[in-house]
Amino acid sequence: MEFSRRQAATLALCIASIAPTHYAAATPFYSPEAPEKDAPPFEGEAELGYTQLSGNSNSETLLGKGELSWITGLWMHSLRGEIRHASEDDETSAERYLGSMRERRELDGPNYLFGFGRWEKDRFSGYDHQLTAITGYGRQLIDSPTANLTLEAGPGYRADAIEGEEDEQWAVAYGALEAGYQLSESASLEQELSVEGTEANTTTRSLSALDTRINAHMSLRLSHEIKHNSAPPEDVDSETDRTTSASLRYSF
Repeated sequence: MEFSRRQAATLALCIASIAPTHYAAATPFYSPEAPEKDAPPFEGEAELGYTQLSGNSNSETLLGKGELSWITGLWMHSLRGEIRHASEDDETSAERYLGSMRERRELDGPNYLFGFGRWEKDRFSGYDHQLTAITGYGRQLIDSPTANLTLEAGPGYRADAIEGEEDEQWAVAYGALEAGYQLSESASLEQELSVEGTEANTTTRSLSALDTRINAHMSLRLSHEIKHNSAPPEDVDSETDRTTSASLRYSF
């Protein structure tokens, strides 16, 4: 099979984002690590994956993520955005948008307080959109040059908007962990898991990722995301969505 110049460039520069017909509808809590003493005031990263197939099958997948963090005194502020879109034979098979803001305040020792707000819209989740706000306490149990482990817990609030129905509001019990391990100077492994429980359902999110650094700013990420909703809206076919993807990340 011969590739066009455009397709070859896309494959080499972007690395494919590989997604099933339905992707994980949300990502875990993305807890930013504690800032180092000599950390720059601003840090950020952008992630991009794109594929296009034509011929016997015609499909297109786009993944875009971005995050910006900055520090003011004992506070760390983080903004995050995400877009996913997939189509097959000109029919949209996946479409999702997410935006969030997170605050973290350092306390004595490995302890901190946090709060975050998240808005997400997934065309195939059964919800028109969901708005979540959570606050609580976190503790960094392991913090070494090669490994880290962080736990979080707290209460929250979630508003679910379903087309044609009244909005539903729920109290949320939240718990999460983040673990990381430095495999080598250029490779690291990351695992994130969060649980949000309400009277109506329990939502579990997981992210497993392997990062391989290409240079000081670029890295290749292989990741697998899972979202499980114990009681989704009636018109949703499956309780569990999964995504496997490969993308390039740029850090600054």
